[in-house]
Amino acid sequence: MADISFGGTDEENAELRKLNAEVLANADEFESWEKLVRAAESQEGGLNRNSSPQAIASARNVYDRLLARFPLFFGYWKKYADIEFSIAGTEAAEMVYERGVASITNSVDLWTNYCAFKVETSHDSDLIRELFERGANCVGLDFLAHPFWDKYVEFEERLEAQDRIFGILTRVIHIPMHQYARYFERYRTLAASRPIIELAPSDVVAQLRSAISMDPMLSGRGDAELERELRTRIDNFHLEIFNRTQTETTKRWTYEQEIKRPYFHVTDLDDAQLTNWRRYLDFEESEGDYQRVVFLYERCLVTAALYDEFWLRYSRWMLAQPGKEEEVRNIYQRASCLYVAIAEPLVRHQYALFEEMTGRVDVARAIYEAILINIPGHIDTIIMLATLQLRHSGLEAAIATYREQIESPSLDTQTKGALVSEWARLLWKIEDLPEEARQVYQKNQHWYLDVERFWINYFMFELEQPTNSKTKSAHHARVKGVLDQVRQKSRIPAQAVHLISDHYMNYLLERGIPNAAKERLLLDKEINGTKLLRTGDRAQ
Repeated sequence: MADISFGGTDEENAELRKLNAEVLANADEFESWEKLVRAAESQEGGLNRNSSPQAIASARNVYDRLLARFPLFFGYWKKYADIEFSIAGTEAAEMVYERGVASITNSVDLWTNYCAFKVETSHDSDLIRELFERGANCVGLDFLAHPFWDKYVEFEERLEAQDRIFGILTRVIHIPMHQYARYFERYRTLAASRPIIELAPSDVVAQLRSAISMDPMLSGRGDAELERELRTRIDNFHLEIFNRTQTETTKRWTYEQEIKRPYFHVTDLDDAQLTNWRRYLDFEESEGDYQRVVFLYERCLVTAALYDEFWLRYSRWMLAQPGKEEEVRNIYQRASCLYVAIAEPLVRHQYALFEEMTGRVDVARAIYEAILINIPGHIDTIIMLATLQLRHSGLEAAIATYREQIESPSLDTQTKGALVSEWARLLWKIEDLPEEARQVYQKNQHWYLDVERFWINYFMFELEQPTNSKTKSAHHARVKGVLDQVRQKSRIPAQAVHLISDHYMNYLLERGIPNAAKERLLLDKEINGTKLLRTGDRAQ
């Protein structure tokens, strides 16, 4: 990746190599990508069919890498397709468009551009119509889908296919969207000249005919008058559709007008935008239309793709739907593999738990291991992996996980000390083996004298052991023994020492031996008295 051959001048190549190095150093920095793309596409004065193979290959490389890292940037898919069209022709551009709509399936802009490109470069009406239908299935429900529907109607107008135009409008008038009224007016105008069989479902037409035949006010009327009456009633039926669509549009208008950034970007969304998406999803879920809920989640996860909150919410909602296991898996895979930063592994933990739930334990294990390749020593992930091993392979396998991590030369002392305490906790809390846990602490304490988490957990372990009148003295000795080591041997921060000492003084009053009050006062003087004295000295 670092050894790309560029086709520009020496000066251009030097700049491209510099920008490429910046991208390689930090692939998440979008501004560096923008500069690299601009430089790559401007080689040799701008790419075209006569550009050198090196310039073309390097530009393609840059675009491929950019869009692998940021697949939701619909504008760059359009630019890439335009470049391919200029250097390699229609088929190459279509391949880019296909990759684009596969990466961001619900982009109204990208589908509209793709269909417009197809209209201008193809003479096969059936293929063009097939593409429009694919787009309609992907973006037709969008509140701002009117550019796409307009392009579809415009295509059919070129062919003077009035029946197909009417068919498109018949679908559109049911969709709550920004320009619903405009489509309804055109539908109503066309309906006046369309055959009755096209104006409403056959059962509705039959029901209206029956009502007319039973209406005494219409008895004896001629066929022409009866047809006019039927069309009037069908028009009223259409007005009912309009009113329903208007009502549904109005319900959503409150949320739609608050969406200030309907597209993806690497910059953060403000709190108001996040709150609006949460409320909009609450609303759509309460409406109970599965298709519309899914569509709104997919829209949200373009704008908020980097927020694990919405991926987790989507997966939980989908899991509650019957028979949607593969859909849930797809949500987790997209979040984990494409969008949510590895530094925020919660969604991957949930993904692993889902795979474990479905019986794919090896996949769950592989997810945890993949996280640890990217974030070595991530304690929560190691704990998740160890407990997975405990559930499915037994205690020894769980301990082996902790041992393997603790012995890793790549981990620092703080992480290792924390993992030792988790190992001991596993033995104590989960397996009810306090003596084995104590041995783990005792055998490892000299390695982790400066690890706060190790000593706090060690102290709390001894403190929380059960006691009775016969064991109280021995228990006190063990708790005090850990405290003495904390105060005399450990190198943890003074604040942590003070916290542990406070716990010990409370313990003396609640569970201590007869001379506990004296011991507590002496310790209180050592811990707090000298501190007060130093404060007084400074005041003087």
